Amino acid sequence: MTAYWMSKVQITDEDGYAEYAKRAGPAIEKHGGRFLARGGKCVTLEGEEYPRNVLVQFDSLDQAVACYHSKEYQEAWDFQKNAADRLVCIVEGV
Repeated sequence: MTAYWMSKVQITDEDGYAEYAKRAGPAIEKHGGRFLARGGKCVTLEGEEYPRNVLVQFDSLDQAVACYHSKEYQEAWDFQKNAADRLVCIVEGV
């Protein structure tokens, strides 16, 4: 069943986050992720505002979770750990 990796991001260090994004994109795509939204205009109707939003589609929840824990993604993750405040979840589609 399709799964979606959703991230809401407040960038605190542009350079660090740029390096993360440069590395994370290929890592996610290598593991079958397809970007559906990556930045772009967003209207927050409820809750805290996060100016950057990312939505990635995977073929399954297991595939998305495996990507997150992969060596390639975790190497990219290290660049953003002090460069952004994020909310990240993976949810199965219907």
